[in-house]
Amino acid sequence: MTANTALNATPVPAAIGPVILLGAPGAGKGTQAKLVAARYGIPQISTGDILRDNVARGTELGKKADSVMKSGALVADDLVQPMVADRLGRLDCDHGFILDGFPRTVGQAEWLDKYLASRSFGGRVRRPVVINFDVGYNQLLQRLTGRRSCPVDGKIYNIYSQPPQKEGMCDSCGSPLVQRKDDREEVISERLKEYGRQTLPLVDYYRRQGSLHEVNGELSVEQVTRQTLDVIEGPAGER
Repeated sequence: MTANTALNATPVPAAIGPVILLGAPGAGKGTQAKLVAARYGIPQISTGDILRDNVARGTELGKKADSVMKSGALVADDLVQPMVADRLGRLDCDHGFILDGFPRTVGQAEWLDKYLASRSFGGRVRRPVVINFDVGYNQLLQRLTGRRSCPVDGKIYNIYSQPPQKEGMCDSCGSPLVQRKDDREEVISERLKEYGRQTLPLVDYYRRQGSLHEVNGELSVEQVTRQTLDVIEGPAGER
């Protein structure tokens, strides 16, 4: 099944998840989250979106978070977690949801477990389906440092896996391609180190629980999607 076929297949009517996608920057979490959300008609919930929404609405939590973000510091769990709880309490989450960027730490995962155990979705308590996209360090570096984008039409290339027809130039409009500052190797290396320090312990946490499912993230998008759907629609999804 290709990614397009996955999206066009007959929707699964039963509740699924919640789904938690883990993996290093560049592992393909965002791509797969969008495919899964579209496939099942469930929301993709991003902590970044939650923070921006609370700031835009001027909630008390949003006001506190805004001052923290403007200072350049990370927003503390005691601000993020109540926002996440509020978002998960909305009706569109009753039949499942995908968490994007949360939990990031074992402490957040422990909080989430308690939260999920304290309430029901679609009439019953549901354990999370946790999928880890495993991609090697060198592959991650190529995916991230190889990215180039057109500043005019926004088209994305990769000099290793999806290069433009003419080196350094956009196929569509001929504009010079640019590399984002946060895609430079020294920045990427630090991001991957931070992931190892902070987020990799989550993999061990969910493995000990028996909730973790490994997917080879180095395969094609279509193959990764098929494996992801197999996990969600199989016994792990508790459909």
